Amino acid sequence: MKKINKISTKIKLIGALLVFLVVSVLATTIYLNQQNIKDALIINIAGKQRMLTQKIAKNIFYIHYTSNQDFYELNSASDEFIEGLNILKHGDHDKGIVPILNYNISTQLLEIRKLWDAYYEDVQNFKLLTQSYADRDKGDEIVLSIYKNNTILLDNVDKLVTMYTNNSEDKTNFIKTVQYLAGGILCIIFLYSMMQLRSIESHVDSFMQYSKTLLSNKNSSKLSPIKLEAESESEIVEVGDTINCFVEKINSAMEHSNEALKQSEYASSKLEELTDEFDSILGELQDKSITSKHLNNSEDIVIESTEELINSTRKLSNLKKELEKLTKSCQKPKS
Repeated sequence: MKKINKISTKIKLIGALLVFLVVSVLATTIYLNQQNIKDALIINIAGKQRMLTQKIAKNIFYIHYTSNQDFYELNSASDEFIEGLNILKHGDHDKGIVPILNYNISTQLLEIRKLWDAYYEDVQNFKLLTQSYADRDKGDEIVLSIYKNNTILLDNVDKLVTMYTNNSEDKTNFIKTVQYLAGGILCIIFLYSMMQLRSIESHVDSFMQYSKTLLSNKNSSKLSPIKLEAESESEIVEVGDTINCFVEKINSAMEHSNEALKQSEYASSKLEELTDEFDSILGELQDKSITSKHLNNSEDIVIESTEELINSTRKLSNLKKELEKLTKSCQKPKS
């Protein structure tokens, strides 16, 4: 895996991770909370199914033992139970209820449907017998069957309610797990950010130490290049290379000026020796006017050349001083 060595890339990576983490946690939490709200509606419907089975049985017992033929509450409870069972199985678009895709819940719903079909058949037969005033013993047999099937149906509805409750609790626990996991990842990103910031700070400190070294360096004839760590960020390496290039150019210019200054001083000293020799020769040839004239001309040429070399030496010396001033000005601390 390629190592990231750009400060901007590190900052973008950390920012992207934080944004992704926050958005993911918010989206997951909002989605699961909405699901829990819908699950609460489903649990309420499933719990009501349990109450309806009791209501149906209660009405049958009341009608059977009082010879009452008012089936309004019985029919209403039966219709409501069927409607609730269909909502649990297929959902309800108007109420925003989506069926829970769970194998155990789906299997339990099928079991309740089978039990309800047998139970509802007994209820319908009981109504027919009651309306036709048929054999009472047959009616007692159907009521006894309803009593037994009601207990089995009630137990299975209770089991279904428990399944829905556990499913909702699992989602709540999943939300907590996601939040804990996000918190752990957030701590890791925080530690990573601190490590990267510390690394960047240490690399920047190297520039500060280098500037202090320049300030404490009294010998301005030679500047040492800045040394960076191998794992330094690319921006810092680029700045370091630029500084080192500038330092190298200053050192090179100063070396050339020193060398030129030495050469000019050497040439000047040689010309001074020649001048002295000409002076001694002129002393010996004072009576020879022609020879003296030519020698004077030669002496003038030599003197003029010497003056030009002296001027060149002075200019080179001034150049060296200016370079030294430039170097020292860079070394002066800001007030």
